[in-house]
Amino acid sequence: MAVMTFAGAALKNFFSKPVTTKYPAEPAEYKERTRGHIEISIDDCIGCGMCTRCCPCGTLSIDKIKGTWTINRFDCIACGFCVEKCPKKCLTMVAGYQTPDGEKETVTYTKSPEVLEAEAKQREEMAKKAAEAKKAAEAKKAAEAAKAAEEKKPEG
Repeated sequence: MAVMTFAGAALKNFFSKPVTTKYPAEPAEYKERTRGHIEISIDDCIGCGMCTRCCPCGTLSIDKIKGTWTINRFDCIACGFCVEKCPKKCLTMVAGYQTPDGEKETVTYTKSPEVLEAEAKQREEMAKKAAEAKKAAEAKKAAEAAKAAEEKKPEG
Protein backbone atom coordinates (compact mmCIF):
# COMPACT_ATOMS: atom_id res chain seq x y z
CA MET A 1 0.00 0.00 0.00
CA ALA A 2 2.79 2.45 0.87
CA VAL A 3 4.38 1.83 -2.51
CA MET A 4 1.24 3.05 -4.24
CA THR A 5 1.23 6.27 -2.21
CA PHE A 6 4.85 6.85 -3.11
CA ALA A 7 4.21 6.15 -6.78
CA GLY A 8 1.52 8.87 -6.91
CA ALA A 9 3.84 11.44 -5.34
CA ALA A 10 6.69 10.42 -7.65
CA LEU A 11 4.52 10.73 -10.77
CA LYS A 12 3.21 14.12 -9.61
CA ASN A 13 6.74 15.44 -9.03
CA PHE A 14 7.95 13.98 -12.32
CA PHE A 15 5.49 16.07 -14.34
CA SER A 16 5.60 19.33 -12.30
CA LYS A 17 8.10 22.20 -12.50
CA PRO A 18 11.02 22.24 -10.05
CA VAL A 19 10.45 24.05 -6.77
CA THR A 20 14.03 25.28 -6.45
CA THR A 21 15.44 28.32 -8.24
CA LYS A 22 18.65 28.93 -10.12
CA TYR A 23 19.89 31.35 -7.45
CA PRO A 24 23.31 32.44 -8.64
CA ALA A 25 22.13 32.85 -12.23
CA GLU A 26 18.83 34.54 -11.36
CA PRO A 27 18.34 36.97 -8.47
CA ALA A 28 16.38 35.65 -5.54
CA GLU A 29 12.80 36.86 -5.29
CA TYR A 30 11.82 37.63 -1.73
CA LYS A 31 8.27 37.40 -0.48
CA GLU A 32 6.44 40.63 0.39
CA ARG A 33 6.83 40.35 4.17
CA THR A 34 10.38 38.97 4.20
CA ARG A 35 12.53 40.44 6.94
CA GLY A 36 15.94 41.17 5.55
CA HIS A 37 18.20 43.77 7.15
CA ILE A 38 18.01 47.31 8.52
CA GLU A 39 19.20 50.25 6.43
CA ILE A 40 19.40 53.90 7.47
CA SER A 41 19.23 57.22 5.72
CA ILE A 42 21.77 58.70 8.13
CA ASP A 43 21.43 62.34 7.05
CA ASP A 44 17.73 62.27 8.01
CA CYS A 45 18.45 60.86 11.49
CA ILE A 46 18.00 63.31 14.37
CA GLY A 47 19.80 61.09 16.89
CA CYS A 48 16.84 60.82 19.26
CA GLY A 49 17.80 57.29 20.34
CA MET A 50 14.31 55.76 20.07
CA CYS A 51 15.73 52.90 18.01
CA THR A 52 18.40 52.11 20.61
CA ARG A 53 15.90 52.15 23.48
CA CYS A 54 13.41 49.79 21.81
CA CYS A 55 15.97 47.30 20.41
CA PRO A 56 15.51 44.04 22.37
CA CYS A 57 19.04 42.85 21.57
CA GLY A 58 20.87 46.12 22.20
CA THR A 59 22.56 46.03 18.82
CA LEU A 60 22.20 49.73 18.03
CA SER A 61 24.13 52.71 19.34
CA ILE A 62 24.08 56.41 18.50
CA ASP A 63 26.59 59.20 19.04
CA LYS A 64 24.70 62.42 18.45
CA ILE A 65 27.76 64.69 18.61
CA LYS A 66 29.86 62.65 16.14
CA GLY A 67 26.79 61.96 13.97
CA THR A 68 27.25 58.18 13.93
CA TRP A 69 24.77 55.31 14.02
CA THR A 70 26.18 51.82 14.66
CA ILE A 71 24.59 48.40 14.26
CA ASN A 72 26.00 45.00 15.15
CA ARG A 73 24.64 42.91 12.29
CA PHE A 74 25.39 39.56 13.91
CA ASP A 75 23.34 40.35 17.01
CA CYS A 76 20.41 41.96 15.16
CA ILE A 77 17.37 39.68 14.93
CA ALA A 78 15.66 41.91 12.31
CA CYS A 79 12.51 42.27 14.39
CA GLY A 80 11.77 45.72 12.96
CA PHE A 81 10.96 47.46 16.26
CA CYS A 82 13.52 50.18 15.52
CA VAL A 83 11.91 50.80 12.13
CA GLU A 84 8.48 51.15 13.73
CA LYS A 85 9.66 53.50 16.49
CA CYS A 86 11.78 55.87 14.39
CA PRO A 87 9.99 59.25 14.43
CA LYS A 88 11.73 60.51 11.26
CA LYS A 89 11.26 57.22 9.37
CA CYS A 90 14.93 57.16 8.36
CA LEU A 91 15.20 53.42 9.16
CA THR A 92 13.88 50.87 6.68
CA MET A 93 13.67 47.10 6.56
CA VAL A 94 15.12 45.96 3.23
CA ALA A 95 14.23 42.57 1.78
CA GLY A 96 17.37 40.59 1.12
CA TYR A 97 20.39 39.90 3.22
CA GLN A 98 23.84 41.29 3.81
CA THR A 99 26.78 39.55 2.23
CA PRO A 100 28.12 37.05 4.77
CA ASP A 101 31.47 37.76 6.37
CA GLY A 102 33.69 35.64 8.55
CA GLU A 103 34.33 38.41 11.06
CA LYS A 104 31.87 39.51 13.70
CA GLU A 105 31.78 43.23 13.15
CA THR A 106 29.70 46.32 13.57
CA VAL A 107 28.73 48.68 10.79
CA THR A 108 28.94 52.42 11.48
CA TYR A 109 27.22 55.05 9.37
CA THR A 110 28.38 58.68 9.64
CA LYS A 111 26.49 61.79 8.61
CA SER A 112 27.85 63.93 5.81
CA PRO A 113 30.13 66.85 6.81
CA GLU A 114 27.56 69.41 5.63
CA VAL A 115 24.87 67.99 7.90
CA LEU A 116 27.28 67.74 10.85
CA GLU A 117 28.28 71.38 10.38
CA ALA A 118 24.65 72.53 10.22
CA GLU A 119 23.81 70.56 13.37
CA ALA A 120 26.83 72.04 15.20
CA LYS A 121 25.69 75.57 14.28
CA GLN A 122 22.19 74.77 15.47
CA ARG A 123 23.54 73.48 18.80
CA GLU A 124 25.64 76.66 19.22
CA GLU A 125 22.62 78.87 18.57
CA MET A 126 20.52 76.90 21.02
CA ALA A 127 23.27 77.19 23.65
CA LYS A 128 23.49 80.98 23.11
CA LYS A 129 19.72 81.33 23.45
CA ALA A 130 19.75 79.23 26.60
CA ALA A 131 22.56 81.34 28.08
CA GLU A 132 20.71 84.56 27.23
CA ALA A 133 17.50 83.19 28.75
CA LYS A 134 19.40 82.20 31.90
CA LYS A 135 20.97 85.67 32.19
CA ALA A 136 17.58 87.31 31.71
CA ALA A 137 16.02 85.05 34.36
CA GLU A 138 18.85 85.83 36.80
CA ALA A 139 18.52 89.58 36.14
CA LYS A 140 14.77 89.38 36.67
CA LYS A 141 15.26 87.44 39.89
CA ALA A 142 17.85 89.96 41.12
CA ALA A 143 15.51 92.87 40.28
CA GLU A 144 12.66 91.18 42.16
CA ALA A 145 14.93 90.57 45.16
CA ALA A 146 16.06 94.22 45.15
CA LYS A 147 12.46 95.38 44.91
CA ALA A 148 11.44 93.09 47.78
CA ALA A 149 14.39 94.35 49.89
CA GLU A 150 13.42 97.95 49.16
CA GLU A 151 9.82 97.31 50.20
CA LYS A 152 10.93 95.72 53.47
CA LYS A 153 13.30 98.58 54.28
CA PRO A 154 11.85 100.75 57.03
CA GLU A 155 11.37 104.36 56.03
CA GLY A 156 12.89 106.83 58.35
